[in-house]
Amino acid sequence: MATSPRTNLLRRTLADDDVALGVLESTYNPSLVEFYGELGLDFVWIDLEHAGPSPWDGERLEELLRAADVTGTELLVRLPKPDPGMVRKALDAGVRSLFVSRIETADDVRRAVQAARFRYDDGPGKRGFAAPRASRWGTTDDYADTEDEEVVVGVTIENPTAVANLDEILAVPELGFVFAGPLDLAVSTGHPGEPTHEDVEELVEEIREAALEGDVPLGGLGFGMADVNEKASSGYQLLNLGSTTGALQGVVQSWLDEYEER
Repeated sequence: MATSPRTNLLRRTLADDDVALGVLESTYNPSLVEFYGELGLDFVWIDLEHAGPSPWDGERLEELLRAADVTGTELLVRLPKPDPGMVRKALDAGVRSLFVSRIETADDVRRAVQAARFRYDDGPGKRGFAAPRASRWGTTDDYADTEDEEVVVGVTIENPTAVANLDEILAVPELGFVFAGPLDLAVSTGHPGEPTHEDVEELVEEIREAALEGDVPLGGLGFGMADVNEKASSGYQLLNLGSTTGALQGVVQSWLDEYEER
């Protein structure tokens, strides 16, 4: 019996010019992924660049994806580099929304996006055809067509070279979104740990203006809810509210601060 493909609500949100809110799940725990979905978040960010399981670990990804499926939230997976094989591996495990780091040129972006599609820019894509979890093990109706309609691939803009090449990057067909990365922009401009440095903020604003002009959805980090609200009103469509460890730190620290020793 054939099954229907799962709809990528995050892709729909971006296409409708709405705003998607999410959290970085920095403990890589399926139960917390499920809980965030119950709380109503649009996506749960799983960062495979800086920590967590290997991006080649399909079994771990499947566990996190099943937790997201329970509540209908979307797993947003960041890969450490635009490796076509790595992109295909994540997608075959069932990832529908991903973005890649360490890109500098439009060619870097094109390789990642083309690897995610069966058909690309009026020609063949470079997605491998098999019967993995993404196709419900071969039972999904019209898998090739529906998969291309549900996958979204974005990139992080996190160095001055990528900013200089931004017009060409934004013109890459089927690019799902760009994510402004102030923390890595701070490192690459010689100001590590200073995401609000003037040099960094100028580059982030350049990214914002170019993305809006190019009609490509823009993602970014929220530094407190006032910043989230400001960014949402200024054109950002994909915003990360914080992290599991950051939320726990804030709450536990507030408890300790308010404790009155008797």
